[in-house]
Amino acid sequence: MAQGLIRRADVDLVRERSRLDEVVSEHVTLRTAGIGSMKGLCPFHDEKTPSFNIRPQLGHWHCFGCGEGGDVISFVQKINHLSFVEAVEMLAGRYGVQLHYEEGDGKGGDRPDFGTRRRLLDAHSIAEEFYREQLSAPIGEIGRRFLTERGFDQAAAEHFGVGFAPEGWDSLTSVLRGRGFTEEELTASGLVSQGQRGVYDRFRGRLVWPIRDITGKTIGFGARRLLESDQGPKYLNTPETAIYHKSSVLYGLDLARKEIASQHRVVVVEGYTDVMAAHLAGVTTAVASCGTAFGAEHVKIVRRVMGDSNPSAGLRLNTDGKGLAGEVVFTFDGDAAGQKAALRAFEEDQRFVAQTYVAVEPNGLDPCDLRIQRGDEAVRELIETRRPLFEFAIRTAISQVDLDTVEGQVTALRMAAPVVARIRDRAMRPEYARRLAGWLGMEERTVLRAVHDAARTEGGGHRAHEMPPERTGERPGAPVIEDDGGALPIPRLADVVSPRDPVGQVETQSLAVMLQAPHLLDAERVAGLPDDSFHVPALQGVWDVMLAAGTLLDAVGGQLPAARYLEQVLEIAGETVRPLIVEIANLDLPARSEEALGRLGVSLLDRLSELSITREYSVLKQRLQRTDPSDAERYQQIMARLTEVQIKRRSLRAPSD
Repeated sequence: MAQGLIRRADVDLVRERSRLDEVVSEHVTLRTAGIGSMKGLCPFHDEKTPSFNIRPQLGHWHCFGCGEGGDVISFVQKINHLSFVEAVEMLAGRYGVQLHYEEGDGKGGDRPDFGTRRRLLDAHSIAEEFYREQLSAPIGEIGRRFLTERGFDQAAAEHFGVGFAPEGWDSLTSVLRGRGFTEEELTASGLVSQGQRGVYDRFRGRLVWPIRDITGKTIGFGARRLLESDQGPKYLNTPETAIYHKSSVLYGLDLARKEIASQHRVVVVEGYTDVMAAHLAGVTTAVASCGTAFGAEHVKIVRRVMGDSNPSAGLRLNTDGKGLAGEVVFTFDGDAAGQKAALRAFEEDQRFVAQTYVAVEPNGLDPCDLRIQRGDEAVRELIETRRPLFEFAIRTAISQVDLDTVEGQVTALRMAAPVVARIRDRAMRPEYARRLAGWLGMEERTVLRAVHDAARTEGGGHRAHEMPPERTGERPGAPVIEDDGGALPIPRLADVVSPRDPVGQVETQSLAVMLQAPHLLDAERVAGLPDDSFHVPALQGVWDVMLAAGTLLDAVGGQLPAARYLEQVLEIAGETVRPLIVEIANLDLPARSEEALGRLGVSLLDRLSELSITREYSVLKQRLQRTDPSDAERYQQIMARLTEVQIKRRSLRAPSD
């Protein structure tokens, strides 16, 4: 579905109004750490010494331990596992910014404006409250009995927000109309259906589960048939609406997201009661798709929450630097339909960086039935006895043929070799090829050749981002980007400037002052800096971006706020230099007051100018030595420039009045 983009001006207003220190302090205990800086323990990695810094005036944060950083929107994205749009919408609601949406792809946007979205969310909130009240009322006895038979008590129902929709045609409709909702709004919400005589309740005589987005807002419902007189489907979900898209919603994610992020594991089950059973049994990372197969959009959501790195950003490794971090465990019924679902999941497996597994109960029991018959421990054991998904896919493929015949063995090899060839971890392919040879009763060499041929047919294997760190030369856990030559580490400040390099330290601190407090600097000094002021290549790259932004002198003169200037710089920065800019913008400087910071800035810029002039003086002297004195004009030009540079150097070294 085409989705509207939020207008750029609205996003800028959200950044401007959002209080970074206020947002961050809900998750991190902050203390003052210098001029305009606050510090605390990083919420994104374990540490004992605070290395997480924020600069409220700049609206930026950075962790010098793990290298993460960004603005208030990126912080909300990462801490709550949201998309950019979701984070902007959350902050807009908090700080009272009206959002407007534009067409995102020329086909027409379907995302509602913020006011409409708010109304739809309010309608669902009222509906959830209404359904929950009905479940506790005498009319909801049939729903309570259904839950009790499946091992769910009142506390469980309340935890998951389960409710009951009464049989009446307009029970909910009347409530919503009484709260001021128009028929147009009711229709847009998906809570009602359109009939010849007007709208009527979509869910009637059914047990209902609220379907929430990742932030916990109810955006739809799933309803289970209870009455024999109900001729509708067993499960009926909210239709596609402006706020509910089934292909990008996972039931239970609002409850599971923190555990998924901390455990780096997600368990995908098949239904609402399976999610409930899994959570109550201690498998608190369980989620389920809503009325559709687990697909590509679900993969994106899971990856974002689990921290499963984007392939173009390189593998996220375990803390020991070995192997892939994270697990996706699919649970399926043991019947043919379950096997088919597992094979579909294998197709999506290639979109994950984390390892994928399948857990199938031998007797075909789903987690809910398993919990009823054998208790919580059995559910936990089912997940712990998972098998790699590609092993399940291989065995399923070869189980379809008669392996007692040569023809059957060859057919099975042709079916299974491409499956083995698609295993991302190349080190595991030979081992599974050997196992396949044993399962087929064929020569190991024959199977290895078939797998090799299948891998070559698939396109030559995987990109550099799938190599282990010892192959790419990256630091374990370091983010990487790709170009046509493979994976390249994104530099951090500690990698490009040694603490023992005094010149590098002057250059780094000079950039930091210009990014953090440009209004304290002298415009003439800044304007006098040459385009090639930095000898550290990475820092020269930062300076190039700052010059390219074209508004540094506006920031120095106070016409442009420092936060806005930093945004402009980051906007045009490439992927490799942007993290370095954020890190420098959050660097602690040796000054305890704004006055001291101003004096430091003067000293640093003078020293930076002197270093630059000294380098030019050295280059000119070497050029003069190589110049033939008989070339009088050229010789005199160099001498004149040498004299100018020498005068400049002496003026900088002279004590100020």
